[in-house]
Amino acid sequence: MTAPAPLAEPSADQCEQTLDAFLQEVQQRAFMMARYSTGNPQDALDIVQDAMTAFVTHYRNKPAEQRAPLFFRSLNNRIIDFHRQLKRRSRWHWPWSRSEDLSSDGPDAMVVEASNQQPTAQAEQGEFGQALQQALHTLPERQRQVFLLRAWQGLSVAETAEALQISSGSIKTHYFRALNTLREQLEQHHDNA
Repeated sequence: MTAPAPLAEPSADQCEQTLDAFLQEVQQRAFMMARYSTGNPQDALDIVQDAMTAFVTHYRNKPAEQRAPLFFRSLNNRIIDFHRQLKRRSRWHWPWSRSEDLSSDGPDAMVVEASNQQPTAQAEQGEFGQALQQALHTLPERQRQVFLLRAWQGLSVAETAEALQISSGSIKTHYFRALNTLREQLEQHHDNA
């Protein structure tokens, strides 16, 4: 009896193709996560681009089943860095300077305003989508991250724990709290509608 032939290692071209396919698959969902975390589409694009670059640089040769947790860990780290930089910058400005910046007609203000007024985006979301978006913004950052990874990205508890580098028990707790908060807020919206 002959031994089975060993499985052939995938070629570099095949690895690149599967890596490209993975990045294309997660790109839009990663953008939405970053946008919910930052509130700004330009910042979200920068974060996703940085996360993808770091992922390709450090994890390109990892097996396919490890890609999602590793990519979302990279994305999460970029989001945390973004919030740290905001906090650092806000220490050096007067409290009213940020609100003045937001009301200016600078490029960031115009991008946010334009993206909020695109008719196709509003038609796709409808009232429920807008209510969900508002409810997501009220969640603490960690609960929002856990909810988006579990519910929207479809990661398991273990994969989410690996991506966020916290325990599985914490993932379950944050997810439960996020679901309860979202349920309450969306029920209020439904009752008011």
